[in-house]
Amino acid sequence: MPNLWRQFKDLLPEAPLLIGTVAMRHADGTATVTLLDGGQLRVSGAGADDSRVFVRDGRIAGVAPELPWTDIEI
Repeated sequence: MPNLWRQFKDLLPEAPLLIGTVAMRHADGTATVTLLDGGQLRVSGAGADDSRVFVRDGRIAGVAPELPWTDIEI
């Protein structure tokens, strides 16, 4: 018999991987991260101030690379 709960969970989307910059670290082990669109999140995990990080499910998932980017308007 199939596991109905697992089938239901498979229908739900996975949490998105966001990119942001650590704006502030807090004493309780959390950090405020400014996302690329300007929004801010308070997430768990540590990162150096002004470092770029990956965020998923309210946690810092790792350090994101500082790559150059170009904005092309079509």
